Amino acid sequence: MNKVHFLCLLSIVLFFSCNKKEADIARKTSGKINTISVIISDQLWNGEIGDSIRNKLAAPVIGLPQEEPLFTINQYPDKLLEGFIRDSRAIIVVKKASENKFEIIQNQYASPQQVFHISGKTGTDILALLETNTPQIIQYIKQGEIAENQRIIKQSILDPKIIQNKFHIVIAIPATYEYVRQRSNFIWLKKEIVSGNTSLLIYQVPLNTIKNKSKKIASIIRMRDSIGGLYIRGKEANTNMITEEGYAPYLFDILIDSKPTIETKGTWELKNDYMSGPFINYAILDKEYNRILVLEGFCYSPSQEKRDFMHELESIIKSVTVIKRKKKH
Repeated sequence: MNKVHFLCLLSIVLFFSCNKKEADIARKTSGKINTISVIISDQLWNGEIGDSIRNKLAAPVIGLPQEEPLFTINQYPDKLLEGFIRDSRAIIVVKKASENKFEIIQNQYASPQQVFHISGKTGTDILALLETNTPQIIQYIKQGEIAENQRIIKQSILDPKIIQNKFHIVIAIPATYEYVRQRSNFIWLKKEIVSGNTSLLIYQVPLNTIKNKSKKIASIIRMRDSIGGLYIRGKEANTNMITEEGYAPYLFDILIDSKPTIETKGTWELKNDYMSGPFINYAILDKEYNRILVLEGFCYSPSQEKRDFMHELESIIKSVTVIKRKKKH
């Protein structure tokens, strides 16, 4: 083969290779929220490595009344990384190889996508890589699934003017939600679902409502129960919503819209009634407006799993941005 023929052949190979790569990336990911495709041999999946993956990625979601897995895991043999599997938003590839390696590749086969490659010389090496890197994997997948939910939500959103004028915020709420109650510093929105309903609360309280670290949980419970007593109650008398007394909520310090925020997850109940369910509460310390802005989602769905309902509520809440206050001249 002479030099000219060789260069022509090389150009053709590179052309088709680049076109295939571009076509793959142009593909859009699909699939249910909070689902992971794990590409791993049956031998590894049915042993200690598979147990480790299941224990970490399918651990119970905190704050739900019944056990539900953090993610739904679909396992496929390592020869099947093709076709619809490549359209998954989150893919974990685990295999034995000549070197120990952990790598994250964005949009490897489609977009938006995260592919996590874990390879080790021995099973012990793979287990060590899983132990070290699973927290990062979970964080990346959670962020990706929140972003996907927000993309879906933004396709049809509620008119933002009422909320924007009342609370000086922009938040993407699906058009399927309806206003249930409005007061000067309080809004309750609700969406009916087949098995019950999901609700979103927006309200604001003074900055000193939540006390110092040692009294955070007590302050938040008092605040929630006060709001429940004022605005949220069952059909019978003295059935206002309270934080379930039998279980202490989970508390985390996070940032939303670059502002210190207290994230609280737990369960609610109606006093003197049988209704109950999970809630997520975000208390945003907004010093610019001299307030604590509270965004809460809760769900009533006694006959259904609740993980994905709560995930949608979390996605809605985390879309919030506070409108900058205009400076006085």
